[in-house]
Amino acid sequence: MNEIKIFAPATIANISCGFDVLGCCLESVGDEMIVRKTQDKGIKITKIIGEELPMDIHKNVAGVAALALLRKYSKNLDFGFEIEIYKNIKPGSGIGSSAASAAGVVFALNELLNKPFSKLELVEFARKGEELACGYPIADNVAPAIYGGFTLVKNTDPLRIVELPLLDNLYTTIIHPQIEIKTADARAILPNKIKLGDAVKQWANVGSLVHALHTKDYNLFADSLTDHIVEPYRSKLIPKFEKVKKSALKAGALGGGISGSGPSIFTFSKGNQIAEYVADTIKSIYQKTNFDFNIYISKINPEGIKIISIH
Repeated sequence: MNEIKIFAPATIANISCGFDVLGCCLESVGDEMIVRKTQDKGIKITKIIGEELPMDIHKNVAGVAALALLRKYSKNLDFGFEIEIYKNIKPGSGIGSSAASAAGVVFALNELLNKPFSKLELVEFARKGEELACGYPIADNVAPAIYGGFTLVKNTDPLRIVELPLLDNLYTTIIHPQIEIKTADARAILPNKIKLGDAVKQWANVGSLVHALHTKDYNLFADSLTDHIVEPYRSKLIPKFEKVKKSALKAGALGGGISGSGPSIFTFSKGNQIAEYVADTIKSIYQKTNFDFNIYISKINPEGIKIISIH
């Protein structure tokens, strides 16, 4: 194997009540990457299509994640690698653009090196790229990208990822208003202290959401999608957030919230038909504003990163 082309999926992180710990993987939204072996040693990014991002491997999340993996690789290499990135996930969108690049490259390298590393180790390498992107080595986007489905970051030191079951007919509708919200800024507005009562409600929702996934209980899942801690602050940064969320629920969505640190707003629906109706409903809200936006509808991706071709 000398070259691999992969699909690196978008992800939703936080999932309402699960700030920094819950994430899920999307099926129909994502980047593509090509990683190939080269005669020259070392690693370099040779092409980025779709967005203007740094080619310097020390300034690009894919490069940083790749270097983290290669530093841990125990064998001497007599070849190098080059990376091509085809961005379809807009940076700063809140649906895991940096995570797709970081997770995608370590997955590809692992395949080219005959899989010396576990999925957990790949998450560890990928979150080094996330640290470059937002200042924190978060794992709630890279974990679902690598594992697929729903994941829970049980611990970060040492890192532990819990794979969660899927609801069989769960779809998500995401609206991405074309404004930029930096993760660092979205974290800066959060309070340093929270009320005990809000904390109790929040961890009760996390527990019930996990139970809902295990028991295939759509009603409990919907009832758990409430964020008492982060959303009240971050929602102020997103135009029409409350109207979008209320209209989506009225249109039949199970619930929703802020994807990552925003500005994307996600909703979950039971079945594609409702997800499409939710999309039409929330699209009509933003069509009356001056904001450009994108709409995505996707089933949950149970596999994570996918191999497109191998040579």
